[in-house]
Amino acid sequence: MSLAVGYLGPKGTFTKKAVDALFAGENTMSYQTIPACIDAVKFGHVKYSVVPLENTLEGTVNLTLDYLIQAKMLKIVSEVVVPVRQHFMVHPENLVTWGQTETIYSHPHALAQCHRFLSNDMKRSNQETYTSTGAAAKFVSEHPEQKIGAIANDLAAEEYGLEIVCRDIHDFANNQTRFVVLHKNDTALRIKNLSRKGFKTTLMVSLPTDHAGALHQVLSAFAWRRINLSKIESRPMKTSLGQYYFLIDIEQKMDDILIPNTIAEIETLGCSVEVLGSYPYYWSDEI
Repeated sequence: MSLAVGYLGPKGTFTKKAVDALFAGENTMSYQTIPACIDAVKFGHVKYSVVPLENTLEGTVNLTLDYLIQAKMLKIVSEVVVPVRQHFMVHPENLVTWGQTETIYSHPHALAQCHRFLSNDMKRSNQETYTSTGAAAKFVSEHPEQKIGAIANDLAAEEYGLEIVCRDIHDFANNQTRFVVLHKNDTALRIKNLSRKGFKTTLMVSLPTDHAGALHQVLSAFAWRRINLSKIESRPMKTSLGQYYFLIDIEQKMDDILIPNTIAEIETLGCSVEVLGSYPYYWSDEI
């Protein structure tokens, strides 16, 4: 029997916090990279995978978006927004001398989110990127002989026996990450223990190369129907310069008439449209 849920690991990542909120008590499998998480669903090693898609401070996780587009066949079936609290932690053997930390490890986004702390309080420390905050914490726990530290969450500190010496070191208090659940089919995943905030439908639109004003007409197809868009973002198609996909988030559930008719109108312009998912989204301040 395949494992139920894959996530960006190891234990102690913010992705694991999202998994615990969405799939409490389910079997899980951690992967070292986002592409590996997505491939795990694609090839049937897990039923679902949870990956980060967007952060309020650092924006879209482009690797997730690009690989999801390339992987094909997978759908977004749910979403949860997780508050992000970053802490600086060291091995207990280095607790007294933490001010002399030579190198701080963390995910690139976490380092960027803690710029003020790193610049003001730890300006003599080097910074090294790691595949995840949890992996950084794990590395620090395994090397007590080195004067190193990690930026990660409280779950990582607990998991790897580290001491938090500075809490809430992120630059902005309103720091959140949006995680999506991927699955092979488009059946929306409802979570019983979380309060649903609403529904989204995500489309991927590619424009024709020989149609002037196509993007304006695409947006007009939504506007005159009074369909609210919460996000539109372009990503390169990786075929040639100037060729882009447009990712569009619609603030409502896929219906039988309104959104299908909008898609049909867009396709008459020569655009290609793919529905990446129509799914409930949740928000939790308890994880």
